[in-house]
Amino acid sequence: MSSIYDSRQRLKYLFILIATLIAIVSVFVSDKLVKSLAQEERQKVEIWAEAQRMIASETNGSNMALILKILESNTTIPVLWCNEKDSVIAEKNIELPEKEVDQFLKNKVRELKSKNPPILIDMQDGTFQYLYYDDSIILKRLLIYPYAQLTVVFIFILIAFLALASTKKAEQNKVWVGLSKETAHQLGTPISSLIAWVEYLRTKEIDPSLLSEMEKDVKRLEMIAERFSKIGSNPDPMPVNISNSICTALNYMETRISSKVKIYTHLPEKPVLVLMNDSLFAWVIENLTKNAVDAMEGQGEITFQVEERDKTVRIDITDSGKGIPKSKYKTVFNPGYTTKKRGWGLGLSLVKRIIESYHGGKIFVKNSEVGKGTTFRIELRKYRG
Repeated sequence: MSSIYDSRQRLKYLFILIATLIAIVSVFVSDKLVKSLAQEERQKVEIWAEAQRMIASETNGSNMALILKILESNTTIPVLWCNEKDSVIAEKNIELPEKEVDQFLKNKVRELKSKNPPILIDMQDGTFQYLYYDDSIILKRLLIYPYAQLTVVFIFILIAFLALASTKKAEQNKVWVGLSKETAHQLGTPISSLIAWVEYLRTKEIDPSLLSEMEKDVKRLEMIAERFSKIGSNPDPMPVNISNSICTALNYMETRISSKVKIYTHLPEKPVLVLMNDSLFAWVIENLTKNAVDAMEGQGEITFQVEERDKTVRIDITDSGKGIPKSKYKTVFNPGYTTKKRGWGLGLSLVKRIIESYHGGKIFVKNSEVGKGTTFRIELRKYRG
């Protein structure tokens, strides 16, 4: 199952790469177009400046109508025609204020100077004048268009992704609830039958110790069915001493794991209450313990350390197993992810759901080193009363 998540991760990176390439190409093409349009606008301004010079020098000829038409054709490019001292002689396509026009024009000259190189106008009498111009509204819009377009597309994709993720999560929740309820229901009938058989066998001459063990196993099945039933509903949390809950779960696990696995606990001396469902939390401890035992291949050490904070309780579970690569810290909690040949990949996914969905806490890989071990951290809110 891990290959599925590896493939999904590769697809995610491929999608990001393609999206980045599309963005780069879009910006590059737009930049080329803007530069081409800017060059064309400068040529138009140069023609407009020459026509202005011909009018100013009172050039006579049959092309006067054409010159006037050229001057009138500029309706989009803001220009300022200035003398050698940068005093404005004329302006075009610039909206002037009602007051302090001179100061406005001086500021505008400085602004246009910084935007485009001026066009020098030789007046043919030994003097020169300057034409300053700004980019047209069309060119300015074209400059920001690719970024605005990419932003809109990104927002749309983000909204679509969040909607799909939300739908997927809702579907997963329905599957979890449905499977849990169905499992509890399917277990109910054979468990009731087993209880009846145990009671029937009590009337026969059978070793009481054997019946006692059978009864323990039946009660264990009842507890499993109860847990699945609670997963498929909203269990009522109760204030529980976290240390007692951990010890109870570990006492059960110690008799069912290898004697080569040593379990150590570091617990607070005074009771620390947490609002939780004790049965489901015990399931979390059992799953994490079994995972640690598997990671250590049946021998090693597991340490449970509980630390009381101001508003929360931290539970660190450390093993001396084979460790988890850093790239898999989040993936290990995905449903179906497993490194075992016959594993289902549901243990840690179930643990995460119980801690985060039912108890409002957090669980994550605090740290891990391949070949040395892993530490999982659980954070739960303290019960204030």
